[in-house]
Amino acid sequence: MTTTIVEVYDALRDAGADNEKARKAAEVLANYEDRFARINMRLERFEGRMNLLQWMVGANFALTLAVFIKPFVH
Repeated sequence: MTTTIVEVYDALRDAGADNEKARKAAEVLANYEDRFARINMRLERFEGRMNLLQWMVGANFALTLAVFIKPFVH
């Protein structure tokens, strides 16, 4: 089953497009909207992973620095 954007369909019909062309155009726009939503979801997941990696690198740096400084501070 295909998804259509009713507002776009109605606007195209009001502009004078025939039913079939208006329906097809609304379906194509709905497919693009779904595609952008999937891309957005993947980017959010990627950003979450990047945040985790930044924290891991920061913690590793802090622990490594502590190991190197420990022999000099007594």
